[in-house]
Amino acid sequence: MTVIRFLKNAKGICGFKISGHSTADSEDEIGRIVCSAVSSAAYLTANTISEIVPEPCNITVNDAEMILQAEDPSPVTVTLLKGLQLHLTELSKQYPNHISIFSEV
Repeated sequence: MTVIRFLKNAKGICGFKISGHSTADSEDEIGRIVCSAVSSAAYLTANTISEIVPEPCNITVNDAEMILQAEDPSPVTVTLLKGLQLHLTELSKQYPNHISIFSEV
């Protein structure tokens, strides 16, 4: 199961933490596809925020985990994070056994 936590501060959404794998086992083809979709969306968002915007933020990537947190996100960064949240929320509706989404303050 992939667990996605959208991080919030007093101003609203400021980052995300994605952990786990969407696959149940090595034979789970749908899980591998879902995992790839989540990873691709997360990397696109993180790279756009850090390299194109560019927004000062902390990004950590480990095996089965990605964390992005901006201390004081610009309106562009907030828009990108909201776009990621919408995208992954819709994906979780299609694949509820593979993705769980939470918001944290």
